[in-house]
Amino acid sequence: MFSKDGFEWTKSQGLRAGIPSIGVIHPSSNITNSDSESVFDVIVIGGGYCGLTAARDASMNGLRVLLLEARDRIGGRSWSSNIDGYPFELGGTWVHWGQPCVWREIARYQMRDQLKDSFDYSKGLNEHHMKHSGGLSTMSHEAEDAIAESGLAKVTNVDGDNGRKIMPFAHNASYYPEVVKYDNMTVADRIAEIRDTLTLQEVTSVTGFVLLCSGGTLETTSFFEFLHWWALSGYTYRGCVEYLIKYKFSGGQSSFAIKFFQEALSTSRLKYAFNSPISAITDHGNSVQATTRNGKTYQAARLICTIPLNVLNTIAFSPPLNAKKQAAADTGHVNQCIKVHAEIRDPNMRSWTAVNNTGNGLVYGFGDGTTPAGNTHVVCFGAQQNHFEPDDSIDQTFSALKGLAPMDIERVVFHNWSKDEFAKGAWFFPAPSFLSKYLESLRERQGNIFFASSDWALGWRSFIDGAIEEGTRAALAVKLDLSTPPVSHFCSTFRWSLREDLG
Repeated sequence: MFSKDGFEWTKSQGLRAGIPSIGVIHPSSNITNSDSESVFDVIVIGGGYCGLTAARDASMNGLRVLLLEARDRIGGRSWSSNIDGYPFELGGTWVHWGQPCVWREIARYQMRDQLKDSFDYSKGLNEHHMKHSGGLSTMSHEAEDAIAESGLAKVTNVDGDNGRKIMPFAHNASYYPEVVKYDNMTVADRIAEIRDTLTLQEVTSVTGFVLLCSGGTLETTSFFEFLHWWALSGYTYRGCVEYLIKYKFSGGQSSFAIKFFQEALSTSRLKYAFNSPISAITDHGNSVQATTRNGKTYQAARLICTIPLNVLNTIAFSPPLNAKKQAAADTGHVNQCIKVHAEIRDPNMRSWTAVNNTGNGLVYGFGDGTTPAGNTHVVCFGAQQNHFEPDDSIDQTFSALKGLAPMDIERVVFHNWSKDEFAKGAWFFPAPSFLSKYLESLRERQGNIFFASSDWALGWRSFIDGAIEEGTRAALAVKLDLSTPPVSHFCSTFRWSLREDLG
């Protein structure tokens, strides 16, 4: 089925909105008239990995769950489109067995054999192209890796041990309070500190990699959060490649996400409605009400809100969000990543990689697969730095792609996350000071509303793993909250037991 999301360009059809995905849910709702009058145990807002995990776990725990999703599909900021027998990943893509929550689910759904390597250097061009102010450098992948490893080691070596001493526990990044000072620093600040020690090639490599991670600019990227990603990946560049951009599902992310939804549905305790964007959330004290844009209202004892940070301030909360939550929502995160797929005619490009630090709209790219037609699939990334809107001008998109390497383009596929009203950006990446100011407040419940999102996970924050971490946390918190007797009931029970004990 076709989603309204995403874009595809081909020579024969031009640019068209809407692409197919197995994540599109039909029928779009299973709510009956009697369900509309019901009070659910919990409403889950959002059908990304966080919401899917929360809905599945809550329904498996015996709760009556209502899942409300603004889009026509599951997956949120991670979804895939299978076009002519090939899955294109429009958002979050890569997974790894070192990501504990993701791997738990991969094992649960027996998908260990459905992973493949994005890279194949066994044939073809086997070159890295690096464009910088000095021109074009063409090199082997071994040389590419050596430059990246050297440059990133210099940038992250704030403690004489590449960050291992200052941030020893990646899932508790602020364990040592002194590390928080790096949340007041940008990556640009850190590069400026050590600029005399970096070669031009190292600066180019580091810049490309940092922008790939943050989707912002060097001046808006929190150095603390970059250190956090570095620590999660084992404090090495090779670890970053292994954890961040290497292993993906052979059937695409939507083949994974649908498993969560199907398991929740199998409990017969899940009701859902897609194409149902939320306009307001009202906590009445004894229940919570969610109101959709078309005026439908739903009631539950508790509500789990998984709405992304950059969209949180578009919802009318009553009572209002507390001051810190509201400030965080108004601030948002900086990631305005551009992710563009191109199917190109040259099979030798399968083993190509590139970085461009000369102002090109796309800064990072590599061969990511071979389509059934025998063409090479390349995936390329841009950021807020030199940002452009790929759907505004396909010619500008072609120019940015060819700014990385000459290409004979057959097909282009992308999702414009910056224009997406339900995301307003790609995965979470904060500006300096954001985490130290707002992280704990974002994680707090407010009345009967539980807030969960990969955007404020503690471990693999902004990743699929972080979304699953947060969905798990929220579902358990709701289960425990609903199973705890009200204080008045507990007190009366305690007084009655005390009378019995005293005779």
